[in-house]
Amino acid sequence: MAKKSKNYLAAKEKVDRTKKYNAEEAISLAKEIDFAKFDASVEVSYNLNIDVKKADQQIRGAMVLPNGTGKTQTVVVIAKGAKAQEAQEAGADFVGEEELINKINDGWLDFDVMVATPDMMGQVGRLGRILGPKGLMPNPKTGTVTMDVTKAVKDIKAGQVTYRADKAGIVNVPIGKVSFDDQKLLENFKALHETIVRVKPATAKGTYITNLVLTTTFGPGIKINVDSL
Repeated sequence: MAKKSKNYLAAKEKVDRTKKYNAEEAISLAKEIDFAKFDASVEVSYNLNIDVKKADQQIRGAMVLPNGTGKTQTVVVIAKGAKAQEAQEAGADFVGEEELINKINDGWLDFDVMVATPDMMGQVGRLGRILGPKGLMPNPKTGTVTMDVTKAVKDIKAGQVTYRADKAGIVNVPIGKVSFDDQKLLENFKALHETIVRVKPATAKGTYITNLVLTTTFGPGIKINVDSL
């Protein structure tokens, strides 16, 4: 197990491990004890009581945070003709078809999100071995396989985040940066929380959110009282 830094241990000492903080307290504390030498991300982690092996209990989607993420996303759009022009006008950073697919196939991955029109997915599909492991493969559930490329690009640029439950039923999502005002982080947190609650599978039984933690890039986890959101 990696040895924790003195800064981390000092920050951890300021967190009451027996307490579940309300969201406002947790945000304030996380910013107070953050010791990163850059504008660290603030992230929340949901532990959900779901069985992702069951098709009807898989959770995956996208939403736009009201105050953005604090990060500028580089967007690639695979489209042709009028849709390629539409993507360029919407602000996509890179737009193309076969030549762009070949460039990615050769190892170019200087982007954060890929959007593709449905008619191009047959060609994009061959990039699965490259894009899949990095979570970059376009998917209809996250709004990245669509004919409405204008909305897709603008949503991503406006601060869209994706959420997906892993094999253990854990969902990790960034809600902004340490430099954000507390209120803006809280608004983002509440918007995300409403979404996570809304997408609860109908077949999930018992307590849905079993644990909720807020943290910064290098900081210790702070347990959240779900009822405070």
